[in-house]
Amino acid sequence: MKKLEKNSFYVGKLAEGCKICRKGAKLVLLVTGLCNANCFYCPLSEKKKGKDVIYADEMIVRKKEDIIEEAELIEAEGTGITGGDPLIVLDRTIEFIKLLKNYFGEEHHIHLYTATLDYKKAEKLGKAGLDEIRFHPMPTLWKKIEKTKFREIVKKLEIDKGMEIPLVPHMKKETFHLLKVVDDYNLDFINLNELEFSITNLEALDKYGYVAKSDESSAVKGSEEMAYEILDLGLSTPIHYCSSSFKDAVQLRKRIERRARNVAKIYEIITEDGTLLKGVIMADKEKIKEIMEEFEIDENMISWDEKKKRIETSPFIIEEIAQYLPYKCYIIEEYPTADRLEVEITPLN
Repeated sequence: MKKLEKNSFYVGKLAEGCKICRKGAKLVLLVTGLCNANCFYCPLSEKKKGKDVIYADEMIVRKKEDIIEEAELIEAEGTGITGGDPLIVLDRTIEFIKLLKNYFGEEHHIHLYTATLDYKKAEKLGKAGLDEIRFHPMPTLWKKIEKTKFREIVKKLEIDKGMEIPLVPHMKKETFHLLKVVDDYNLDFINLNELEFSITNLEALDKYGYVAKSDESSAVKGSEEMAYEILDLGLSTPIHYCSSSFKDAVQLRKRIERRARNVAKIYEIITEDGTLLKGVIMADKEKIKEIMEEFEIDENMISWDEKKKRIETSPFIIEEIAQYLPYKCYIIEEYPTADRLEVEITPLN
């Protein structure tokens, strides 16, 4: 039976990795931005695309301990390893799988995305502890997938295996062919994602005349309609469709809420969206003591932010004292993520 939930549906069983993602409990570990697939719709950001960098969610990884730290901050129950293509840096990927399994235990579910159709490499990942692999065949292969080794790879692999692709409207014929052929491969699942605009794929998608489906959405018009057409194909493989809005409104929000609980300072307020509200004073560090004494602020309710070079306190406190300070004061809303992206800045004086 088709199950609908906030523009996300699945037919048949839901992949284990997806179950954890829906809770916001999956660490997103980008092991490299390098990839040989050159998919025209790749949404990877400029700071990652084509670069051999490592990110754990929004945190750049400089040492292995950073991965564990971010996983703990979001109370991760599993990890999604992505890229680029993780199989390009196979040894690194294997090292990180073992690191996570050794630290969190075998119950820590790990899935991985790859465009590489290589059984030997995939087998090595399984032996290292990978629980689930999601193949993303290059778009040039969709119309001739039966001529590749994909079927043989799927048949031989002992771990959970599926396929994950975006729904590209002008490639409907190729997509339907791909899905009908692999439906006979005994995959554990097929994940279909709504196609999205990003800074890096905007020009490529614009060439095909694509537009956003609404002023508030980055999703491509016509992509979601394809998902419902696919339901009519009568495929036997379990299907899961994930919309752009579902990823943002549910998965991302829940992960942010989990991190906020663990990083929020005593004076910061966690909003309904999982962001943090705080008061900011644009003054030098040595002014903290002076401000504390003048306004009788408890030492736990004010601190110095070394990274952003500012004094921080409660939004309630800053509202009371801003008019008496000779420094610029703001209420700032920011994400509790490693990059601390600021959502809104409200000046108070």
